[in-house]
Amino acid sequence: MPKIDVAVVEDDASAREATKRLLRLLGYAAASFASAEDFLQSGSVRDTACLIADVHLPGMSGVELQTRLLSDGHRMPIIFVTAFPEEAIRARVLKDGAVGYLRKPVPEQSLIACLDEALKRPQQNRG
Repeated sequence: MPKIDVAVVEDDASAREATKRLLRLLGYAAASFASAEDFLQSGSVRDTACLIADVHLPGMSGVELQTRLLSDGHRMPIIFVTAFPEEAIRARVLKDGAVGYLRKPVPEQSLIACLDEALKRPQQNRG
């Protein structure tokens, strides 16, 4: 599989495509997935440097995806986005290593700042 700078897991097709388009404009190799399960089954997990995931997804949530990745030994930086911010979820995902927890609609500059932080961290996702 080719290296993916940023994978986007978002069930809203327009938000998913807009984020992917922005990432490509910024020069990142980007891939997008409609669900956590699609991402996990894609064969791209090991080749992903950073993940942007919606908190609320059908099936496996973004938070459950983070837990699964960690238990499988994948420590890629994760940026969470949500239309329904909750302090308890924010605290949990940040404690578990998330780089950001952003409210939708996500301001481009906030996303770019999180990406800059995430992609300058040492790569630890090759588990």
